[in-house]
Amino acid sequence: MGIFKANDIRGIWNEEWDGETAYKIGFFLPQVMHCDTILVGRDVRLSSDEVFENLSRGIVDAGCDVLDIGLATTPMVYFATVHFGVPLSVQITASHNPAPYNGMKVSKRDAIPVCFADGLDRVKEYVEHAKVVLSDKKGVVRYADALTPYLAFQAKDMPDVSNLKLAIDCSNGMACLVAKELFGEGHCYINDHFDGSFPAHEPNPLDESTCDQIKRTVLQCKADLGIIFDGDADRVMFIDEKGTYIHADHMGAILGHHFEKGIAVVDIRSSRSTVSYLEALGFEVVVWKVGHAQVKQKMRELGATFGGELSGHYYFKDFFFCDSAVFATKCILEVLSDFKDQGKSVSQVLSTVIRYKTTGEVNYKVENKEEVMDNLLAAYSLQDYSKILTFDGYRIEFPTWWFSVRISNTEPYLRLVMESTTQEELDERFAEISAIIEA
Repeated sequence: MGIFKANDIRGIWNEEWDGETAYKIGFFLPQVMHCDTILVGRDVRLSSDEVFENLSRGIVDAGCDVLDIGLATTPMVYFATVHFGVPLSVQITASHNPAPYNGMKVSKRDAIPVCFADGLDRVKEYVEHAKVVLSDKKGVVRYADALTPYLAFQAKDMPDVSNLKLAIDCSNGMACLVAKELFGEGHCYINDHFDGSFPAHEPNPLDESTCDQIKRTVLQCKADLGIIFDGDADRVMFIDEKGTYIHADHMGAILGHHFEKGIAVVDIRSSRSTVSYLEALGFEVVVWKVGHAQVKQKMRELGATFGGELSGHYYFKDFFFCDSAVFATKCILEVLSDFKDQGKSVSQVLSTVIRYKTTGEVNYKVENKEEVMDNLLAAYSLQDYSKILTFDGYRIEFPTWWFSVRISNTEPYLRLVMESTTQEELDERFAEISAIIEA
């Protein structure tokens, strides 16, 4: 059953999974995870209510209670998991995927993610092979207000950024629930009403083509910064005052100004510019695997202050080691507000960070992903490299350039990121590596 991914459950609704599957997931989750209550939130996708009805019916038939918090951002579910002290939670969402998709993100106590290797694998086995035997005593569904305490938590320490003019794209997704409450009405909002068909663009700001509208809005409004959230508001990307797309790892470097010295965790695709900038600020920078479960685990292990991924996920010790687009945005706004008081625009600040030319993340749809990975490793590991990292795919570094290649955990892609000190070398090396992949 291909909907069970490394870190969550996800697939096209009524094609790759359906109400019966959702029911069985709900029925077997309490047995696998040994819990008597499961908190459930959901995004605004057109199928989310149907998924909730089937999931909750399965949970109740297993003799387990459902704590329903209704519409929620994914970070709101993480917060509610801790706030209500529940043993397990499920957010019904397909995050940034197109409208036909839906899925589930499962967390246990303290908002620790449940991934395939430590629970979802057994749920998959039960769903595929076990028989449903109804409990003698049914559970109950209770509603709880998580939005009020969540907004209060996020509003705490909200900086005064009245010197900044913002353009904000809620992507017709879950950011509509919280953005105006937290950042105020006096900004240029677009796609700021719920619509689970995502009519303006796919809710995936990592794809720069989805940011055309917010880029135009930044220029039209003469905004200092553009902000665009994904479908479930756990990821955020930014646009500078010139309408230029900002890679998330570069913004992660700016985020370092908000915190005291500590440990910062970045993923294996992150820019050398970001690593060196954070080190200059006094951080110990740890490069680690891609994926929210992996980053959260490493941050907890190290007691890291914050972490970031190229995908636009930012993680915080002060937010239960979880990712939150809103938490990241308020921290970044405080930093940029201070820089504006010094007469520095967003693009001027970023010019002090970026030292390398980058391809961004490039996706290749290939059948023989492992073979291609082996071919690339064979071709470049014999050269005079300065460093090689061999977890989560690999990253090979040379004095003036580097590349990272890995197999996606969630989509059928080989993902490549490259950087060089010059555009000429970047173009040359990119053509070289692309030829090996496409061969």
